[in-house]
Formats: sequence, structure tokens, C-alpha cells
Amino acid sequence: MATRELTSAPSMAALFARAGVAMIPHASRLPVVGPMVAGGGLDVPDLTLRLTGADVDGRRVADYDRVCGFALRDVIPATYPHMLAFPLQLSLMTDPSFPFPAIGLVHIANRITQHRPIRAGEQLAIDVWATPVEDHPRGKQFSLRSEARAGYDLVWEEVSTNLRRSGGSGERSGSTSGSDSGSTSGSDSHFLPSAENLLATATWNVAGNLGRRYASVSGDYNPIHIHPLSARLFGFPSAIAHGMWTKARCLAALESRLPDAFTVEVAFKRPILLPGRIEFCEAATTSGIDFGVRDPAKGKSHLDGRVMFA
Repeated sequence: MATRELTSAPSMAALFARAGVAMIPHASRLPVVGPMVAGGGLDVPDLTLRLTGADVDGRRVADYDRVCGFALRDVIPATYPHMLAFPLQLSLMTDPSFPFPAIGLVHIANRITQHRPIRAGEQLAIDVWATPVEDHPRGKQFSLRSEARAGYDLVWEEVSTNLRRSGGSGERSGSTSGSDSGSTSGSDSHFLPSAENLLATATWNVAGNLGRRYASVSGDYNPIHIHPLSARLFGFPSAIAHGMWTKARCLAALESRLPDAFTVEVAFKRPILLPGRIEFCEAATTSGIDFGVRDPAKGKSHLDGRVMFA
């Protein structure tokens, strides 16, 4: 596998512009735009993107903590390195050799392993690559693998599974940036108990501007999260919450009970419409904590999850 080393994180604005171009009908036929449009390959590129010297900026961590509900500490949340890896993930998915357009992919599952706490001010090296395309009952799926190292030590890793629906753009189901879906988790995921069967321990009100607030700290300005008008272009009645915000908010609720090393896995089930009201559910197990988020009125799950202690 070839490795492309980057000296700085790619521009998120440029990457979303490239992803947007791919949504224009017949854009690949245009002489200037064509080489920029993803969807020209049959499988994912045999390529690893590596960013060395990724700084864990304390001020950005504090902003992230506030949006997601974490306590302000010098140890960063386990979901925070996803924001360092996401520009590389989007860069890979907007590469002309990538088989699918980035916008329209459905983020169906996410698994993170924290091997040890990471402190604000540390410098990390981030690697991102994609796994081969596989069949899925609703289309095709692949996973983005991300690893973070401090020196030679592997301190964090992530598997983020995405679905490309057959014959569709993924409308009403999700996005490239952590939106919820009506699908099951990735093929290598463990069985996750449904939030519909867990005890509700808290009710959260999610504001209509949550998507913009999370985008301001994550750089993820996918239009389905930002405003009702842009979300309607993709078939949603209103903006929807970022799936990775939902996962982070759940971890914030469990923060005081998490050990230094653990794995947290979620399946994104249904979108959370903004504004809205959701229930957080949980149950302790012999090896960790089962948790989830559901609709308090209908009882349907938005997110199913499990923390497994190392």
C-alpha cells in the first residue's frame, strides 16, 4: 500500500467544495471538473494518507468539550481524535480514484479503541486508509481505518463503516460525516443491544443550531446538518444531528465511569431531527456498559452502543 505524507491537514472548505462538485449531474464530463470527481474507480485506492505533527490544541478541545457535554480536562475525549482524522478521511473519499461520491454515503457504524488517555498539547501522527468494498444487503459498504500514534506508540484507532445505497444517493438516511442511518452496523461489528430495550436515565433537548455549533468545532459542514433548507435538498424535513456528536454526547454522560483503555462501538440507526428531544439509555454489564439514544415518543432507537473495558 502506498503512503502519501501530508505536512498539514487538508482544507475542509476545499474538500467539501470538491465533494459538492460530484453532486452536479454529468460533472465528470466537464474537461476541468472531470479529473476532480470521485467515482472513477472500481474499488478503494490502495493508499494511506499520513499526517505527521497533528497538534491536540487545548482551546479547540475545550470548544469541543462544551458542544458535546464533556467536563473541561487536560485529557481529551476518546471521540476527539476523529476530528483530526476526518480531513484525511474526506480527502481520501474525494480522491478521483475513489469509487463513490462522498456526499450521499451513509455512516452506519463507528468503533473507537483508546489504548491510553491522550492529553491536550500532545502531537500525534495520523494514518487513514480504506478497506475493500464489500456487499451489503442495501448496497455496498467499506470502512475507513484511522490510527493515531504518539511517537512509536499506538494510542488510538477507529473503524468507521459507510454504506453506499444501491441505486440511490443515501437520501433520508445519512451522510459522509457521521449521520444516522436505518441500517445495521458494519460486517465486523459486534452485536449491539437496542436502546429500545434499555432503561432511560436522562432526557436531552437538542437545539436547532446544534449542527452549526458542532460543525464550527469539527469542520464538518455537510449541508444536511447545517440548515433546514439545505437538509431538504437531501430529503430531510429539517437539519439532522451529526452522528459523531451523538456518540460523543453519550460518552460524555458515561465519562466518570470510563477506564483509561476501552473500546466503544455504535450503530447509527435513525436520524435525530433538529430541534428535538431524545432519551439516553444505559445498562451496566460484566464487561462494560450498554447504552443508546432513542425517541421518547415513539421508542425507536437513534443509536445503539456498547463500551467494552480493556
